[in-house]
This record gives sequence, structure tokens and C-alpha cells, in this order.
Amino acid sequence: MDAKDFVKLIEQHQKELGELMRRKLPVIVGRMAKDHYQDNFRKGGFVNNGLQKWPVTKRQRSGSSSVSASYGPLLSGRNHLFGSIKYVPADYRVKVANEVLYAPIHNEGGTVNPTVTPKMRRFAWAMYYKATGKKKGKKKANSSGTAENAAGGFWKALALTKKPKLTVKIPQRRFLGESKELSKRINDRTEEEITKILKL
Repeated sequence: MDAKDFVKLIEQHQKELGELMRRKLPVIVGRMAKDHYQDNFRKGGFVNNGLQKWPVTKRQRSGSSSVSASYGPLLSGRNHLFGSIKYVPADYRVKVANEVLYAPIHNEGGTVNPTVTPKMRRFAWAMYYKATGKKKGKKKANSSGTAENAAGGFWKALALTKKPKLTVKIPQRRFLGESKELSKRINDRTEEEITKILKL
């Protein structure tokens, strides 16, 4: 097919191609992107020119047998961050985002300075008792292993800190962003949809 015939073919299918670009592709691409970004959570890293593994979390390294220690980075029983990835299609475009308040700090990494509140101290004490196996008000320690004692020490230090604010460094665990693999799949799918319309 020469260039003249190809232009003619495009003109004949202009309406269908316009509808594809305007309405159908934003939905298709949005779904593909959402699936790709959620798959990053399952793989424990960001896929862009290969898998870039996320740093292991402290709870994973703790050696604890608790349920929370079994979850990978950025995952929990609620999977709030994972489940909040969404796409909003519009004419000729789609927005893919995660609007959870703490999503950007995990995606980009950085430092946060939370205020130490009475509620935070109560939570730290509760976690301390849970990690050490001690009962509130009892002096006798329960020998529950080095990892739990280390965890207990962390929670006790947090409960007793005199600092009004903490400095917490959050390592980057990118889950949204530019991905060569995703771009290639989107280009291939776009080509496939155009080919179907033009019956090439």
C-alpha cells in the first residue's frame, strides 16, 4: 500500500479512529497503567527497565512471627495504598494517580517530622507490651527472643522520648511513574487497536 492509499484509508475510518483516541484508548490505557502499578506492589519493586526492588522494611527484618511482619513493603492487611491507585479517563487523555496522603512520601522518599502525641505514646506502650510479652504493671520479663526484645526496646524508647517531634527517614519505594515496559505495552496496544479499525 502506497502513501496515497494509506491516507485514503485513514480518511475513510476517520470517525472510528477519532472515537478510539477520544474515548476508548483513555480507558484502555488507564486500566493497563493501574494494573501495571498495582503489580509493582505484588513484585515488591518498581518495573522500569527491569525490576527495581524496594528496600526491605524494619518489620520484615525483625524476625517477628507477627502477621504484619509477613507483608512485603507498602503492603498491609488493608492494602490501602495498593487499592487507592485509580485512573480517570477524559477526552484524549487519562489521569492515573494515588491520592492517599502518604503516597508521595513513599513514592519519592524523604523525611517526615511527626509530632509525638499522647495517643502515639499509648500506642507505643501497647506495642512494647505486645512485643515483649510483658503484662502492664508487671515487672517480670517474658523471654520472647532477641528480635521481639529489640522491637520492645524500639517501642519503649518511642514511648519515653522527650522529643516533641520525631525525624523519620522514609526510603523511596516508587510505585507510580514513567516505565519503559508500560510505555511499550501501551504503544503495542494502540497499534493493535488502530490496525483492527483499518483492517490491515
